[in-house]
Amino acid sequence: MARVLVLNGPNLNLLGVREPSVYGADTLADLEARCREHGQRLGLEVECAQSNHEGVLIDHLHQWGALHRSGQALGVVFNPGAYTHTSIALHDAIKGVAPMPVLEVHLSNVHAREAFRHHSWVAPVAAGSIIGFGADGYLLALDALARRAAAGLSTKP
Repeated sequence: MARVLVLNGPNLNLLGVREPSVYGADTLADLEARCREHGQRLGLEVECAQSNHEGVLIDHLHQWGALHRSGQALGVVFNPGAYTHTSIALHDAIKGVAPMPVLEVHLSNVHAREAFRHHSWVAPVAAGSIIGFGADGYLLALDALARRAAAGLSTKP
């Protein structure tokens, strides 16, 4: 079974509490359970992690990049949260783990929000971005990774 990491960045541990009108009422545990269930239907083993610390997120990317190079992992579904708009270090980490596909996901439509959220340092190095579909965006990203793998595209962003 192909392994995929669902990685969430800062403040996503507050899902269900923080601005439910923007991010929805589901908790992070709810979101992770949906991802694991959906992944199982797709033949994917989904592991989940969340951190409020940039370096920990980078460490996860590096670890999964090594797993991908050894054929033990398919890719990463990544919601970098606010680090999307500020972190060149995450940009460099994603670029450094290429050709592992990293799919950028955001619950809200960042382009319909404050201007500072319109720029992503992640998008230029991500295999793709799924924005504004709520928790369903994660499931769409898992679908995309499964399809890429089936088409033999799992090694190129």
